[in-house]
Amino acid sequence: MKAMHYTLEQLNQASADAFVAALSGIFEHSPWVAEAAAQQRPFASVDALHRTMSQAVETSGEVKQLALINAHPELAGKAAVRGELTAESTREQSGAGLNQCTQEELDKLLALNGAYREKFGFPFILAVRGYDRHGIIANFEARVNNSRADEMRASLDQIYRIARFRLDELIDA
Repeated sequence: MKAMHYTLEQLNQASADAFVAALSGIFEHSPWVAEAAAQQRPFASVDALHRTMSQAVETSGEVKQLALINAHPELAGKAAVRGELTAESTREQSGAGLNQCTQEELDKLLALNGAYREKFGFPFILAVRGYDRHGIIANFEARVNNSRADEMRASLDQIYRIARFRLDELIDA
């Protein structure tokens, strides 16, 4: 199924409900981000929209930020194996080759997912576009040694990158 595309003008002129519906998948299972941005229209550029949405997350507080982080699936995790990812996450993980992992790579990712979640209390998040599976595993192995505060920051920064990629796919310039 081909994803819908919008112009920025269409989004600026849409009803609040239509705006939120169109942008509900930009931040994983978190339409509240689009709801916050709807009040700030019109946007002069996709950059301005992205900044506004990211700022809504930045100012939402740790509870909402953790909920947003936890709304993301583990890379090559159980949801992927069971086919339960959102369409956006499926495209992103497949594009990085995570659907082609060897059993050894899958075992390593599952172990890293478990160790990371146990240490930090949330899933590892990486905007996988531009990475292959080896680069993803190397990034994972390096970040599991970070502090929780550093990983909260890294996770939010990665979520903002993912959101930008998704906006660029959704909105025709």
